[in-house]
Amino acid sequence: MAMSSIEADRSPPGIPNPVDIHVGSRVRLRRTLLGLSQEKLGEAVGLTFQQIQKYERGANRIGASRLFEFSRILDVPVSFFFDDMAERAKSRDGLDALSLSDQPQASLEPDPLTKRETLELVRAYYRISDPQVRKRLFELTKSLGTSEEPI
Repeated sequence: MAMSSIEADRSPPGIPNPVDIHVGSRVRLRRTLLGLSQEKLGEAVGLTFQQIQKYERGANRIGASRLFEFSRILDVPVSFFFDDMAERAKSRDGLDALSLSDQPQASLEPDPLTKRETLELVRAYYRISDPQVRKRLFELTKSLGTSEEPI
């Protein structure tokens, strides 16, 4: 019996789907940028922090209605959770899951915007109340960077 394209796209049991991992990482990114704990986000949507952990790891798929609820609580459009997915979501064999190319695609480095250090830096930056100080810090940081290439 031939496998349907939907069945072929499913991950084997115990292996998260790359799209679920990406969407979960975007939930974690936004939650962290807002300074919310998993517990607080869970309370806002009526879930335990353990369930939020599973969503953020991609272990559990986030349904459409729940994703809409997250978008309202985290104050982002639903599309936010799919930003950069075409470039970053990978299939289990390491190829670009969304590519129509017959050629294998090179693996991308992990997104630096999801690192804890980056999130803490952004949160600290926005806690600076004086806009002039914030601007000077921004300019200083740009001048210290050694790479001309965007991240």
